[in-house]
Amino acid sequence: MNTNTGTDREAGVTAAAAATFVVFGINGLVFASWAARIPAVTEILQITSGQMGTLLLCTAVGSLLALPTAGLVVGRIGTANTVRFSGALAAAAGVGIALSLSAASIPGTAISLFFFGIAIGLWDVSQNIEGADVEHRLRRTIMPQFHAAFSGGAFVGALVGAGLSNLGVGLPLHLLVIAGVVLLATLVAPRYFLPHVAVALPEGETKTAKGPSAWRDSRTLLIGVVVLGATLTEGAGNDWIAKASVDGLGTADSTGALMFALFVLAMTAMRFMGGRVIDAYGRVAVLRASMAAAAAGLGLFVLAENVWVAAVGAALWGIGAALAFPMGMSAAADDPARAAARVSVVSTLGYISFLAGPPLLGYLGDVVGIHQALLAIMAPILLALLLAGAARPLKTD
Repeated sequence: MNTNTGTDREAGVTAAAAATFVVFGINGLVFASWAARIPAVTEILQITSGQMGTLLLCTAVGSLLALPTAGLVVGRIGTANTVRFSGALAAAAGVGIALSLSAASIPGTAISLFFFGIAIGLWDVSQNIEGADVEHRLRRTIMPQFHAAFSGGAFVGALVGAGLSNLGVGLPLHLLVIAGVVLLATLVAPRYFLPHVAVALPEGETKTAKGPSAWRDSRTLLIGVVVLGATLTEGAGNDWIAKASVDGLGTADSTGALMFALFVLAMTAMRFMGGRVIDAYGRVAVLRASMAAAAAGLGLFVLAENVWVAAVGAALWGIGAALAFPMGMSAAADDPARAAARVSVVSTLGYISFLAGPPLLGYLGDVVGIHQALLAIMAPILLALLLAGAARPLKTD
């Protein structure tokens, strides 16, 4: 009887891991379906890099409004229902973006991107909390593999975007199909998530103090600052590597999308191997090596004079960007009793750079060109490298 119960629990965790993997993958697919075709958006709407940055800022504002409350939402309705809600909202926003682009409406696109940002913010926190729960149940590092699923979905999305761009298929039709895929996947996959169980608070800690205490925890805030600096390199690559290739190297839109696909493929491969690397060398050493690789790859990409050298830089940049965010999520969730609140805090700080940083790079790009503007992210990368020690695992009794 006990053996059967243990087997059932093991099967439940395995199913939850597979479902979480799918949810991360679909998240990456929908994100890349947008990011890989940003050059097409600028052409459809006839806007500059700075104006495109303003549109991206709409997504950032939506996410930054949603992220601080995401932990509370998950605590109230659970990870599964939060993913279902955010998936439905993302699909609706995708339809709104498609219709707005068909009408060449900048206001409509901006409003749709705002709600898309809300959906992505809630979706991100809920999937990371579920991933951390699965990781704790498995008792081994698996979070990078979940983020590899995100990168893998983004790689597929980038390839699809490049292919459709080459075939002349319009972005609105592309987004409508993706919206249908997102809705179906986010309604079905969460059925296999681990049951939502309210975690008892430590003695003497009240429910009302739970949220604010996470914002006052120095380790959580330092991890957030590390993730803030580290995720800017990923966000900048996701949003601008295709456009920077087109503007800086004179490539076609389809080649820019392929450069983005290479960046994402490198991240995906590193994230699949990341669990073993982190278990072997530790979070801090891997985080420092990652930031060094990101800085080197970024410099090579920007300074390259031909597409092949730039491709090597993009791959190294992707390798460096791969593990910082999943390591930050694992570090924030080291204490399961406070995981939801702390993951929400770290996600919020990380997404300040991940979502708000690229639009600011767009404004800088109007002055110096988006290709050269990417060099500005060297400073936060170095800051993340210096503060990497904050991600050291908590000591347990």
